[in-house]
Amino acid sequence: MSDHLILRIVGKFLIPYILLFGLYVQFHGDFGPGGGFQAGVIFASAFVIHTLLFGLESAERIAPQWVLKIVAASGVLIYALVGVAAMLMGGNYLDYDFLAADPIAGQHIGIILVEFGVGLTVASVMMLLFFTFAGRGEAS
Repeated sequence: MSDHLILRIVGKFLIPYILLFGLYVQFHGDFGPGGGFQAGVIFASAFVIHTLLFGLESAERIAPQWVLKIVAASGVLIYALVGVAAMLMGGNYLDYDFLAADPIAGQHIGIILVEFGVGLTVASVMMLLFFTFAGRGEAS
């Protein structure tokens, strides 16, 4: 794709805004539509565009598959630990009221942490899936 200069320039311009929008959806998800899943897919789409424009090797230099696997597991771990923390503080699993002295603040902290874990997992798994399928054609 090296002969498509205009697409590469437009991609370099748009990718940071796609990542920024993904972060907006991630951290605005507790106040309106959006959240971890949507933000993860939006964030991964920026890497998909980068891969389509600059190649699989370039994208894997930015986000190696071994790092993505660790990030995916870390996101699940964050989700689980928020639930366990609530249980250790006397509540039910993922009962955010107990995460702070004020139940409203606890709800806010809990949902941000859970959505962050979901966003990490979704983004890294989507990127791993795309990298896996994109790399299948190069092996043959």
